[in-house]
Amino acid sequence: MTQHRANVAGGVEISGARALVTGANRGLGRAFVEELLKRDVAVVYAAARNPETIDVSDDRVIPVRLDITNPDDVRAAASRCADVTVLINNAGAMLRAPLLAAPDLSAARTEMETNYFGTLAMCRAFAPVLTHNGGGAMVNVLSVASWLASPFNGSYGASKSAQWALTNAIRTELRARGTLVVAVHAGWIDTDMAATVDETKISPSDVAAQTVDAVRRGDEEVITDDATRQVKASLPTDQSSLYPDIQQQWDANDWPWQN
Repeated sequence: MTQHRANVAGGVEISGARALVTGANRGLGRAFVEELLKRDVAVVYAAARNPETIDVSDDRVIPVRLDITNPDDVRAAASRCADVTVLINNAGAMLRAPLLAAPDLSAARTEMETNYFGTLAMCRAFAPVLTHNGGGAMVNVLSVASWLASPFNGSYGASKSAQWALTNAIRTELRARGTLVVAVHAGWIDTDMAATVDETKISPSDVAAQTVDAVRRGDEEVITDDATRQVKASLPTDQSSLYPDIQQQWDANDWPWQN
């Protein structure tokens, strides 16, 4: 088996690599699969809860049944896909729920279970696989919400902030093993998840292309769009530069718990 070790600059070659993409049946996950195929990967394990929804028109695509919140599924995937050199943790949940005005904790639990614990489970399962295969790359799809906490989407932002912390920590743990850990931050992406959002959106193919380029170069962070770059640049002054507008939007709504 050919091993794809990180080069001197820290990048990982995509041509000939064997990749696994979670949440690969639609949206950004499908765009990742298509981009990897364009870059001449040997195999893409396309993982989804319902693998029958995966497009297998290219014989390099291998569907994998995987719910990242199911420990048995994660273990089975790590065993079946033991030749992986590039892992893209794309699967996630966004339920658009506030923290206090939500009727219960179900949205917060689902988002944390998927975005944080599910991603952590995948990282833990595949870190030894990547090490065995020469180091490779681990990509975690995060969000502008890692840095900007909107109460309209409060529990999602909390889960993405946790996922960002996770990504920074495992990067340090895995550096000596030669594994490149890449954080991808994006605003609204033009997928089903954001279908009802009336905001500027970036195309999933653009996010996928930027990410694959970053893996090849050895970049540890991808900030995909101008809005996300602006948010990160505003973090030192976020309480005065970002949150007053959010406060006005929130105050314009009549929330039941405030009555």
